[in-house]
Amino acid sequence: MISILKLEVLKNNKIDFSFSDKKQKIIDFSPFLGESDLSKALLDPAYFKKVELYEHGRGIYWPNDYDFCPDFLRSYQAEENEVLAEK
Repeated sequence: MISILKLEVLKNNKIDFSFSDKKQKIIDFSPFLGESDLSKALLDPAYFKKVELYEHGRGIYWPNDYDFCPDFLRSYQAEENEVLAEK
């Protein structure tokens, strides 16, 4: 199972991830924000920065329990107009 070793919150709803398989990926979370009551809170940049890693890197979450698993994040492919970069 893939785990997240490290994350860094960037500007404009982006997070830079380092995964246990040595891959690094920047994901733009804008497409996920505002779709639900939980995700609307993340539209506030100060709240977006409150993202945390679950124990052992088994996902990310915000204080309101909005979360993503590492397998989804590692395999996520952005649409052509979204930012997704592998380093």
